[in-house]
Amino acid sequence: AYERRFPTCPLIPMFVASDTVNEYKSEDGAVHVIERRCKLDIDAPRLLKKIAGVDYVYFVQKNSLNRRERTLHIEAYNETFSNRVIINEHCSYTVHPDNEDWTCFEQSASLDIKSFFGFESTVEKIAMKQYTSNIKKGKEIIEYYLKQLEEEGITFVPCWTPSVACKSESSTSHPRHPVSPAINIPESATKEGLTNKEILNSSSSPSEPTAGTPDDKLDADYIKRYLGDLTPMQESCLIRLRQWLQETHKGKIPKDEHILRFLRARDFNIDKAREILCQSLTWRKQHQVDYILDTWNPPQVLQDYYAGGWHHHDKDGRPLYVLRLGQMDTKGLVRALGEEALLRYVLSINEEGLRRCEENTKVFGRPISSWTCLVDLEGLNMRHLWRPGVKALLRIIEVVEANYPETLGRLLILRAPRVFPVLWTLVSPFIDDNTRKKFLIYAGNDYQGPGGLLDYIDKEIIPDFLGGECMCEVPEGGLVPKSLYRTAEELENEDLKLWTETIYQSASVFKGAPHEVLIQIVDASSVITWDFDVCKGDIVFNIFHSKRAPQPPKKDSLGAHSITSPGGNNVQLIDKVWQLGRDYSMVESPLICKEGESVQGSHVTRWPGFYILQWKFHSMPACATTNLPRVDDVLASLQVSSHKCKVMYYTEVIGSEDFRGSMTSLESSHSGFSQLSAATTSSSQSHSSSMISR
Repeated sequence: AYERRFPTCPLIPMFVASDTVNEYKSEDGAVHVIERRCKLDIDAPRLLKKIAGVDYVYFVQKNSLNRRERTLHIEAYNETFSNRVIINEHCSYTVHPDNEDWTCFEQSASLDIKSFFGFESTVEKIAMKQYTSNIKKGKEIIEYYLKQLEEEGITFVPCWTPSVACKSESSTSHPRHPVSPAINIPESATKEGLTNKEILNSSSSPSEPTAGTPDDKLDADYIKRYLGDLTPMQESCLIRLRQWLQETHKGKIPKDEHILRFLRARDFNIDKAREILCQSLTWRKQHQVDYILDTWNPPQVLQDYYAGGWHHHDKDGRPLYVLRLGQMDTKGLVRALGEEALLRYVLSINEEGLRRCEENTKVFGRPISSWTCLVDLEGLNMRHLWRPGVKALLRIIEVVEANYPETLGRLLILRAPRVFPVLWTLVSPFIDDNTRKKFLIYAGNDYQGPGGLLDYIDKEIIPDFLGGECMCEVPEGGLVPKSLYRTAEELENEDLKLWTETIYQSASVFKGAPHEVLIQIVDASSVITWDFDVCKGDIVFNIFHSKRAPQPPKKDSLGAHSITSPGGNNVQLIDKVWQLGRDYSMVESPLICKEGESVQGSHVTRWPGFYILQWKFHSMPACATTNLPRVDDVLASLQVSSHKCKVMYYTEVIGSEDFRGSMTSLESSHSGFSQLSAATTSSSQSHSSSMISR
């Protein structure tokens, strides 16, 4: 089972490749020694790799299998930077002396950093992180390959003896390449960012073709069928970004098509794409955009007077959206509905567009990841340049550009009047350069000539109002009756209602002013669950217990933002005169959470009373071993421009009888918590304490 992780192991993403350097087999087949040179892609800051002048590091690993003594010894040392850093590792698999059905595993390692360009502490941190990760995954990986062997019919290998050595080897080597093995992917593999294609490749013969399915993320047929033509570099970017998301955003992984949109929007720069994608995922979660089509019904005013709708598809199979902007009373809609309702309606249109792209991909048998928009400007006048209306339009463009990149395949602007250049001057600076290249503008009836509408849309589906024969069910728009207008106060209240319809709450955390949430527990052994995103800055998460209730919460003056502010509120509960250990106690070890992280976990309460969840500002400690700042410190200082952090959180108390599963699968029979995060993660501290309590 151990040998199956070579020449590369998809369960270890940083293990890129390996080559056999030396190999020895004894004549009787008892001893097999193999030495490999392994190529690793260490998860290190790009700046550090650039300074070191390497993209990969190489290790030499020597595996010594002794079938006679039933031992496997593994030795490894670093080849790269061996004059600066010395790493030695030793592992051994042996038979338990008292029970030969048991396997013992031992592992030890040493690290000696002599010098490393002034970044010794950073290298030490990276090495410890990688080593800890490998230890945690070691058992999981060996169990995966053992299960794979069982599925191939290999459930027993006789002990080695000189008389049956050849028979034993031949009996176990035959089933190693079955024609079509059934592959059962363990849950642990998917959590570590493993794609199904990688699992298929690890168990199939290279000569055997694998069928492309939507779950087969690296299969060439799947890429061509669902993603389109990708270069090896682009494919690699997609895999790496997807694996990173699986490690940091448990349960909220967008589909490959959507990840590709963000990569294309940033020319496959992984760092830039990751930044905007993380911001978009947080935004979607905060405003529950994933559920907008199922939970939000547009007001009747929009259904009657918003002159837009879906209309068949263009010649490339893209969904076609028709917008009769010239016939739409933008001022009346803003006055009757407000900016937020209009924005939410546009978001629902974009969500429907994503859904239609998936459907058309299945219908036409080729990847369709964007839609075509046809905008008819017949009737556009100075009324459309009303300042609040333009302001609402610019905000809508800004939100759509940030969260739906590369979804617009083509924009056909028809019958542009003389006033259009004025509107274009106001709007164009807010539109991405790549998006602007997709605009085709026709004045008057130019769209009917060569290079016009017929080049992009079949004659049979050209709308009737453009001279076609197809009846278009898009509302005609018209003036919104002034009787439907609402006061500024009513619109403001409605806007607050729209954007606070979420189970998540936002909070600001300042240096010296943490945000705290009080939870009263009546029955011991209740389960406190939490789910929060660190939107800005680094924070420390704590859980405290007190037998007496704190004073009523008071809002800190620093955090006195309005409810719609991205910063949210700041509430402090622990009195300044309270002493830790006397008035309240810490029930979980502090958890440091970095900007952009999504954290889920739970705590099984041992006593009734009052529990306080606290998010506190995390100050970066100065580096003690060198005068030079650490890479992580520099990057963090660039990201956090002020002594302010932002978190978005949700908490829930579940009775112990309703809590099912381990910390990595929070489930409640009547809780919405499990619906928010299909696969959750928790801190090791929370895991251990909850396991002990249970």
